[in-house]
Amino acid sequence: MLTITSNFLFDLEVIMKKKELIIIGILTVLLAFMDISGLPSALFINIEVLDITPFYWTLMFNFIIIGLIAFLTLKYLCPNWKLELNKNGLKNGLKKYGIAGIVVGAISGIAFYIGLKPFDYNPTIWKVLIEGIIYYIGVAIVEELYVRGLLLNLIEKLCHKKKNNTSIAIILSSVIFGLGHIFGVLGQPILIIITKVVWTIAMGMYFGAIYKKTNNLWLPIILHFIINVCALPYCFTTVTTYPKISLYIILPTYLLLGIYSLFIMRSNR
Repeated sequence: MLTITSNFLFDLEVIMKKKELIIIGILTVLLAFMDISGLPSALFINIEVLDITPFYWTLMFNFIIIGLIAFLTLKYLCPNWKLELNKNGLKNGLKKYGIAGIVVGAISGIAFYIGLKPFDYNPTIWKVLIEGIIYYIGVAIVEELYVRGLLLNLIEKLCHKKKNNTSIAIILSSVIFGLGHIFGVLGQPILIIITKVVWTIAMGMYFGAIYKKTNNLWLPIILHFIINVCALPYCFTTVTTYPKISLYIILPTYLLLGIYSLFIMRSNR
C-alpha cells in the first residue's frame, strides 16, 4: 500500500513539473511576442506629449501589461518557479562582476557620442528622462524577466540530464536573445544587423553568466539598465541608425565581454 501511494505521489509530481514547464514555455513566448510587437498597447495607446516619441508611451504601457501577466501566471499557476528576485548576492555580485558591465556601458556611450556628433537636436528634459532613462528601466526588467528568469531557467531544466546544462542554457538563451533583436534593425545595412546580433548575444552571455553565478536576477537587471543607458546620445539627434565608427568601437568591446562571460561560465561549472 505504501509503495502504491509513493508511486502515485511520484507520478503526480512528474505531471505537475511537466505542466509547469509547459506553462512557463507558453508564458515566455507570449511575453517575447508582446515585447517585440508592442501589442496589445500599440492598438489603443497613442499619447503625444511635448517632443516625446509617442511609441515610447506605447512600449512602456505594454511593459506594465507584461509585468501583470507574468506576476499573475507565476503567482497562481507556477508558484514554485524561482526568479531569484532577492537581495542575496546582489552587493557582492555588483562588486565582483559589475565593473565589466559599467565599463562596457561607458565605452558604448562614448562610441555613440563620437559617432553621432555634431548633434542636431535640442530635446526637452522630459524627452531625455523618458526615452533615455525611464524607458530603459522597463526594458531591463522585462527582458531579464523573460529571457533569463524564464527562458534560461526553462532550458536549464529541460537539459537537466546534460552535464553542462547551465552553460548550454546561458548560450542558447543568449543566441535567441540576440536573434530577437534583428526585428529592431530590419532594413538596416547588413553590417549593422550582424553587429547588433553579435553584441546582443555577448551581452546576453554576460547577463546569464552573472545571473547563474549569483542566483540574483536583480544583478543582470541593474547592469542591463546601465549598459542600455549608453543610447542616451540618441535623444540629441535625428539620426536613427548606428554610425560605422560607433560599431567599430562597440563590436570588439562586446566580444571581450563575451570572452569574459565564458570565464564566468567556466567557474560556474
